[in-house]
Amino acid sequence: MEEASELYEDPAFEAGDKVHAIRAVRNDGTYPGVPMGHFLIQSGDVGYVKSVGTYLNRFYVYAIDFVDRGIMVGMRRHELEMLEPAP
Repeated sequence: MEEASELYEDPAFEAGDKVHAIRAVRNDGTYPGVPMGHFLIQSGDVGYVKSVGTYLNRFYVYAIDFVDRGIMVGMRRHELEMLEPAP
């Protein structure tokens, strides 16, 4: 079953929102300098939405700055939970 396009709705998050990861994220080969399969983010890590983009004209991708880890990772809605909206 194919997922419906998220782009018919507004993004779930906006720049400045404080979020946390609800699952660990491994490098799928798209993050440079880190071996494929290594964990980039752990469940519970806190970050801030830097920007909102799209992928395949179907999905929102959120650039999350995990300040404590010194890493920025692109994540999807189902991988994140809001902690505090942007001021």
